[in-house]
Amino acid sequence: MSRAPETYDEYAAEREDPRFTDWLRERTEPAWTEATGHRFARELGAGDLDDAAFRAYLIQDYAFVEHLTGAFGHAVGEAPTMAAKSRLVDFLAVLTDDEDDYFERSFEALGVSESTYADPEPTPATEAFVDLLERAGREGGYAETLAVLTPAEWVYLEWATAVAGESPERFYLREWIDLHAVESFASFVGWLREELDREGAAASDRRQRRIERLFRRTVELEVAFFDAAYDEAAAAGEPAADGDRSGGDR
Repeated sequence: MSRAPETYDEYAAEREDPRFTDWLRERTEPAWTEATGHRFARELGAGDLDDAAFRAYLIQDYAFVEHLTGAFGHAVGEAPTMAAKSRLVDFLAVLTDDEDDYFERSFEALGVSESTYADPEPTPATEAFVDLLERAGREGGYAETLAVLTPAEWVYLEWATAVAGESPERFYLREWIDLHAVESFASFVGWLREELDREGAAASDRRQRRIERLFRRTVELEVAFFDAAYDEAAAAGEPAADGDRSGGDR
């Protein structure tokens, strides 16, 4: 359980230069450490990740990205300035161009047919993630949408940066790291944090609690999403190698 203060005001009073997103991250522990140090990320970086697990993960992630793109589109509509809208639109172009190209090449290399990745059966983790994205947009405003989008991208920056020195032989592992460990992605995640820092610090106590719940649930679902890749591989008759399920206390 997190030892961070229950309210942002308490957290800020103990620090000279507090950041709302630092408070949120600390409130998610131990899930934050479990997500960013997950077995999936470690094996991916080392080039040891089983193709069955990565195939299952990639199919679900492709389905998730479709909804993630919609959430970023919603954020464009909610963003308070043209500069913010422009930054979000730029990232949408990355999702729908660079990443989409990566998915198509990887599916071909992994032997995944278009009929499979275009209409997959979602896992409970994927369904929960999609529900969270839609609920944040439907029931909240810009801050609530950022509370889901920011950790969803920040977790990827953290685990990818941790294994950025590795260079797996299989291109779909290597490029998945590269897509999330480049300066442009780090800059975008830094900008998302600044947006949520501002919006969150200015929110009412009640709204800050809602933002914190959304942020924490996102990080918990990142762990479940990685876990599900191994579960799907095992269900398909391709059990993963022995080992712990994650880098945390799970």
